[in-house]
Amino acid sequence: MRRRMELIGALLAWTAVIVQFVLMIANRQAGVGETVVRFFSYFTILTNTLVAVYFTYRLTGARGTFNRPGAVTAITAFILIVGIVYQLVLRGIWTPTGLQRIVDELLHSVNPVYVLLYFYLFSGREDYQLRGIGPWLLYPVVYFGFVLLRGGVSGFYPYPFVDVTTLGYGSVVVNFALLTVFALLLIGLLVGLGRWKRAARPG
Repeated sequence: MRRRMELIGALLAWTAVIVQFVLMIANRQAGVGETVVRFFSYFTILTNTLVAVYFTYRLTGARGTFNRPGAVTAITAFILIVGIVYQLVLRGIWTPTGLQRIVDELLHSVNPVYVLLYFYLFSGREDYQLRGIGPWLLYPVVYFGFVLLRGGVSGFYPYPFVDVTTLGYGSVVVNFALLTVFALLLIGLLVGLGRWKRAARPG
């Protein structure tokens, strides 16, 4: 069952990312190069790509960062942030239709729930150790730095809550701090959920 879920998870994540890329290129409002950079400026895209790579690593048995203890916990927290922030903050700002709507739901609804289910079913004791999760916190920090630097040069900000031209640096930093606290809270909840599962179902 685990391998089957990993295969389905990889297919869902890769399909969503690839189709979204094709749609963005087809409907681009800038040059191809700029559109590609903008595509990978979205936390949603990067995090769904992390999910796709994680499941692919699991399927192939390859060794590396994605197979180390704590990886699934951190990735689950990040993809849940994608889903929750979208549902609470971003869903109301646009109304996708057709294929775009399907991909949108995959990226922001289906994949987060699927990864959470996978985490609950297959995460192990080694995934609940904070020392294995800690290095993953560099991911949102590096992402935030990239968005600010690139936005300062290009004027493009992928989300309204990181738009310095509208909100100013102070408000954007506060927003990032709130998201960081939220990420830490989610990680804590996932660790608690995993430990509760092990206590409730020993062995």
